[in-house]
Amino acid sequence: MTDVIGVFRECKIVPVLVIEDPASAVPVAQALAAGGLTCAEVTFRTARATEVLSRMTGEVPGLLAGAGTVLSVKQAQDARVAGAKFIVAPGFNPEVAAFCAERQLPYFPGIATPTELERALGHDLHVLKLFPAEPLGGVTYLKAIAAPYGSAVEFMPTGGISASNIGSYLALKQVVACGGSWMAPAEWVKAGRFDAIREETAKAVAAARPLSGATA
Repeated sequence: MTDVIGVFRECKIVPVLVIEDPASAVPVAQALAAGGLTCAEVTFRTARATEVLSRMTGEVPGLLAGAGTVLSVKQAQDARVAGAKFIVAPGFNPEVAAFCAERQLPYFPGIATPTELERALGHDLHVLKLFPAEPLGGVTYLKAIAAPYGSAVEFMPTGGISASNIGSYLALKQVVACGGSWMAPAEWVKAGRFDAIREETAKAVAAARPLSGATA
């Protein structure tokens, strides 16, 4: 089984992609890889997201691709058939958690409160998506919510993460990686600006890696 969390730790950034046209799937994935990122989250916000994910997983060797914005077991099943190696959600859904656990498919639900965090821990989920990270209070909030749980939980903050603030998140020992869309925004994808995606990805990788560390 692929060490999904290990890949996240190495990449430090998980690109969050909104792609409407499946023809853009492979060029976007190739641009990300050329820029230094070998993982991607394809959000299930578009009508053809399953086809986008299928093309990425089938045609871009070495890319760890998963599905995001998964709100139901049906979507999780569709994502799995399309080759998803992990599932990400904006919130915690116990039915999706059970579906993924039965199939050993890594599931990273979004949480925003200690109660939601503890529900996820109760399902043996220990790497959680803090969402929406910046509106909730950013690094200050993450430190506060993480403190009572020690090493029991780690986070993938998403929501409002950008080149200007990612370093402060990655400097925390509780952070596995950050989700973000700034290196491949939907308008660039739609316009076919794949060179720009590659260049911005390379900048993001260069900025994130030296800034990551293990502070409290």
